[in-house]
Amino acid sequence: MQLYIDTANLDEIKAAHDFGVLDGVTTNPTLIAKEKIDYSTRLAEICRVVSGPVSAEVIATDTKAMLAEGKRLASIAPNIVVKLPSTVDGLRACKAFSDQGIKTNMTLCFQSLQAWMVAKAGAFLVSPFIGRLDDIGEDGMNLIRDIRRVYDNYGYKTLVLAASVRHSNHLLQCALAGADVATCPFKVIQDCMKHPLTDQGIERFLADYKKAFG
Repeated sequence: MQLYIDTANLDEIKAAHDFGVLDGVTTNPTLIAKEKIDYSTRLAEICRVVSGPVSAEVIATDTKAMLAEGKRLASIAPNIVVKLPSTVDGLRACKAFSDQGIKTNMTLCFQSLQAWMVAKAGAFLVSPFIGRLDDIGEDGMNLIRDIRRVYDNYGYKTLVLAASVRHSNHLLQCALAGADVATCPFKVIQDCMKHPLTDQGIERFLADYKKAFG
């Protein structure tokens, strides 16, 4: 399973990149707004750090405007993936971009039929939001499993990108369910390497060594 970081904070991206495990980046208007920086400027900065896919989300909601905005975003760097909403207009834009060889990430996916449709339209990535489904009393992991089964049944090449990942157990469950990619905040990436028994073991080893050798 590939690992993306879900942020527009350059320091976090550099830190995750330095771990040697980062495969890509996802951004959205909310994350960019937190940084208070020009969107194109920050995307260019991110692409200078990360060579893998960098998802850049459009603000537009109609197909024509999505196409214009998406082309502008794609021109920033060759590894930009245009991020579109899983709507009818987004579907049209996805097909148009796919025909032009421009990769797309279909975001805000909440049901398997949306994922099926965007795969037929040639999406590079589909982003089911598991945490937001959990928030309304559904099991977001069921959506990952269902999409995985649909894609495997028919050989679709679209990658399943688990989004709205809230904690490290989400990451584990995504890997077990067969997600191709998971994107998460920097804290969740850090938490993957934390366990109290690891800390206790280090303390014990150091204490034993000091006791024996001073």
